[in-house]
Amino acid sequence: MSGSCISTMIENAQTKTTQTMEGIKGLPFEDALEEVRRETDRLLNNAPRVIRTSTSHLAQARGKMIRAVSLLTCAERKDGLIHPDAVKLAVAVEILHLATLVHDDIVDNADTRRGIETLHKKYGKKNAVICGDYLFCLALKTAASVEERNSYLDFNVPDYMTRICVGELRENINNQNLEISVMEYLRIISGKTAALFEASFLAGFMLSSGDQKEEGRYARLGRYIGMIFQLTDDCVDFESTAEAAKKPVRSDFAQGVVTLPLIVAMKNSDLREELKKKKSVSSQTLADLVGRYGGIGYTKELIRRYYQKSSAILEQLDLSEEKRTRLSKILEKSLNGISV
Repeated sequence: MSGSCISTMIENAQTKTTQTMEGIKGLPFEDALEEVRRETDRLLNNAPRVIRTSTSHLAQARGKMIRAVSLLTCAERKDGLIHPDAVKLAVAVEILHLATLVHDDIVDNADTRRGIETLHKKYGKKNAVICGDYLFCLALKTAASVEERNSYLDFNVPDYMTRICVGELRENINNQNLEISVMEYLRIISGKTAALFEASFLAGFMLSSGDQKEEGRYARLGRYIGMIFQLTDDCVDFESTAEAAKKPVRSDFAQGVVTLPLIVAMKNSDLREELKKKKSVSSQTLADLVGRYGGIGYTKELIRRYYQKSSAILEQLDLSEEKRTRLSKILEKSLNGISV
């Protein structure tokens, strides 16, 4: 079924769709989010038969859908309703994010994701790579199905996909690079993580009929929240337990990923030389050293700065109380750590 099925589904949901005085259809937030969940599951469970086993496996464990929630929240208009096109773009964002996770798991050789066996462990790497590629294409197809596409030509989905891929490539190139700089690392995560958050916020704004002067603020807010999310995750990897984080921890360095807390700790000590000499170091020892040499403190201070910038933007935006509250909750979730 094509992306036009989403429009048909929404058109038929007469009890959920409200007609505004201006004649523009809209959905209440909760109904729009439910449509995103339903359509994402439908696309995964009804993929072409040759790949359906893989996509259906991915549908078994849904994430927090924080990017879809962000897009829908930003898309909320003054009348409290959300344009049906926002559902399509939110589905596209979720599928795009899923594609990046499939490829991430292959690169990291991860065993589980969201509580289930990773695709490459269950069906093999070749199959997983192809499935990830299929999801990228499906995301583009879904995004292209919006009814008023001429209104959103400035929202360049392929450009954001490119930024994500380049960020992932930069991370891979710097795998096990103990000489990586703070600036290069921030450049990596601004692409691999923050770009999709920025895309979600910007896409939502473009559907909100908001003042065009606020476009840049929405984009920056999404980017800052994406940076907070990744930097918080970097700290969690050193500070938390698997039980508390609900995912494997202290695994980044074992996979060759050198994150900001470790970069700073190496800069403040002779830890870099020690790591070069030793073939292995226990995860607990590494976590202790990163904390001792200021890696966690520096990263949390940077998180605080991004949080302050985000809060300042929220104060500047012309928002309803409900929309402001929802955006504030998204910011708090990024600060406290969210499951992808």
